[in-house]
Amino acid sequence: MELKSGHDVMTMVRRAAALIVAGVLCVAATAPADEIRVMISGGFSAAYLDVVPEFERATANKVVTSFGASMGDAPDAIPSRLQRGEPVDVLILADSALDDLMKQGRVRAGSRVDLARSSIGMVVRAGAPRPDISSSDALRRALLQAKSIAYSASASGVYLSTELFQRLGIADEIKGKSRKIESERVAAVVARGEAEIGFQQISELLPVAGIDYVGPLPHDVQRVTVFSAGVAAGARAPDAARALIRFLASPAVAPAIRKSGMEPVISR
Repeated sequence: MELKSGHDVMTMVRRAAALIVAGVLCVAATAPADEIRVMISGGFSAAYLDVVPEFERATANKVVTSFGASMGDAPDAIPSRLQRGEPVDVLILADSALDDLMKQGRVRAGSRVDLARSSIGMVVRAGAPRPDISSSDALRRALLQAKSIAYSASASGVYLSTELFQRLGIADEIKGKSRKIESERVAAVVARGEAEIGFQQISELLPVAGIDYVGPLPHDVQRVTVFSAGVAAGARAPDAARALIRFLASPAVAPAIRKSGMEPVISR
């Protein structure tokens, strides 16, 4: 599949934003500008940061963003932010975590919109040897041979630490050299030489300097996470929140999503 150029991506995004102003997203261009507060996890953030300035330019709305993991109890994790009562209009995170928040009454029922599918990948420090992970057996060998392993505290890391390592039969063998990374991208830890290999959503690995991307997990052990958006139960600007979500799910934003290493779930 051929990726669009950066210029083509932004041209399509501008067209989508212009449609918002035209009223396609049910937001009048003459309406007073709103402040939309967003909490977003790392998986979707690269694509989001690429396109949100165009939404702001086209609508005159201001988007204020807080970042944190989809799950966990780190101080900046989205569940922790909500527990502290931080204000929010839009939540963008792993679908399972969004569904949990909906059950807790923190997200408006029926507001979930799926945005992108994300796979897990592996990185090494720039210039380091790249282990073979083309099969589950090769991945198992790479994990056993690595001197240190880093993984995310969020969705991808939960899968690795609670399911995959056990499935490969090496959980006990690698426990002492494995490290869960909170409030930081795994690739940054690998880039500093603090872990030999690191695993996270591909879209969170690619933007980090100082690493070499090895590749995705093998198909038979891959875990695809859907990143979804929803309107917060206590949203102060619910109409603007829905407009932002619809913009992020529009076909014109799909090239930016692909550019970030994810596959879009396009609204029809």
